[in-house]
Amino acid sequence: MRVHICAMGRLKGGPEAELIADYVQRFDKTGRALSLGPLTLHQLDDRKGGGMEAEAVLLEKSIPPGAQTIALDERGTRLTSREFAAQLADLRDAGTRDLAFLIGGADGLAAHLRKGSAGALSLGRMVWPHKLARVMLCEQLYRAASILAGTPYHRD
Repeated sequence: MRVHICAMGRLKGGPEAELIADYVQRFDKTGRALSLGPLTLHQLDDRKGGGMEAEAVLLEKSIPPGAQTIALDERGTRLTSREFAAQLADLRDAGTRDLAFLIGGADGLAAHLRKGSAGALSLGRMVWPHKLARVMLCEQLYRAASILAGTPYHRD
């Protein structure tokens, strides 16, 4: 199952971009034997400043055809790392070819994107900067692959 992160805003460099690159590489390496990956990051810019609806158009264009989507939303479901890993495995085992996580801009995702997604995921009740949300999602994807592979990365 190919995994995509479709996110508003571009990371041009810095520690967040370095962490993301590291976790993407780790996920791809660990996930390969599990039929997970590759992980692709689609970074989008709304240069015209059109708000959530304009961002929604850009996000929709970045979603691979036929992909199932999961919206990142503070009102979404909060999962443990093991529950998240199980959800990824269930989607993979159900034949999902592409899974896209959607991260909106500063105001979040347009309502129709949230409603049209297979689910909504919360990274916690706190609000996180978009750069850190990407890092946290990439880390959790790697952690999920590690859990599914039975490696000692995750310790309960």
